[in-house]
Amino acid sequence: MNFLIITGLSGAGKSRAADVLEDLDYYCVDNMPVALMPRFAELCLATRGRYEKVALVTDVRERDGFNELLGMLDELRGMDLNCQILYMTADRRTLIRRYKESRRPHPLSARGVSVEEAVQKEEELLAPVRERADFIVDTSSYTLGMLQHKIFSLFAGEGEQREIDITVMSFGYKHGIPMEADLVFDARFLPNPYYVERLQPMSGMDLPVAEFVFGYQQARSFLEKLEDMMAFLLPLYIEEGKLSLTLAIGCTGGRHRSVALASALNDHFVASGLRSVLVNRDIDK
Repeated sequence: MNFLIITGLSGAGKSRAADVLEDLDYYCVDNMPVALMPRFAELCLATRGRYEKVALVTDVRERDGFNELLGMLDELRGMDLNCQILYMTADRRTLIRRYKESRRPHPLSARGVSVEEAVQKEEELLAPVRERADFIVDTSSYTLGMLQHKIFSLFAGEGEQREIDITVMSFGYKHGIPMEADLVFDARFLPNPYYVERLQPMSGMDLPVAEFVFGYQQARSFLEKLEDMMAFLLPLYIEEGKLSLTLAIGCTGGRHRSVALASALNDHFVASGLRSVLVNRDIDK
């Protein structure tokens, strides 16, 4: 079992790191008391494989526990665990700026103690833990995407690739643009099946409507360009750390053109091995 302890300086990104590890199927627990770690590890081992990857966040809030942490590591490593420490850090100027921006007090702050003094004291308290760390990540110049990339590179399994969850949504402009959409494309330039009497009661999920829409070269060209654009954008979104993307295609009512296009684009994503789902928001309106 992989047993990871996330610790380090307050404001350096421990919680963010835990969020990324959750996306890598780690079971994460924040602010775990050091004294409970061995018992928690035993409980995880007793599940016989249910918890193969566990990450525990502990920090200076557990003040007395840090005196026990180094000894506890030896105990944990004596169990059937791959026990490691991830130490998160950043330079003082960055940490002070982050605390000013968040307007939250430092855990070691007190009356008459500046943020800089609190950060310095925390560095001194955690110095022995840092020396024992298996991984040290300095987030001073990191964006969220860069942090996600770093954590992924350290803890993703062999051959594991970061993926993005895609939602392809059709909608009708007369019902409003979806608030959750990241990218919006307008299909109202295409001939409208609504004005073909036999197609009017159908939707873009019906073959006759899809054949009507894609019977026009402009619809086929539009779909090809969308596919090419997404082939370019998706790797860049993943590199930047984006975990989900909602792509919305709209027509007037959201029943015909947008549904046919969204369905075809979703089929293309799925055939390409991507995690994609189709949502036809206004198909029954």
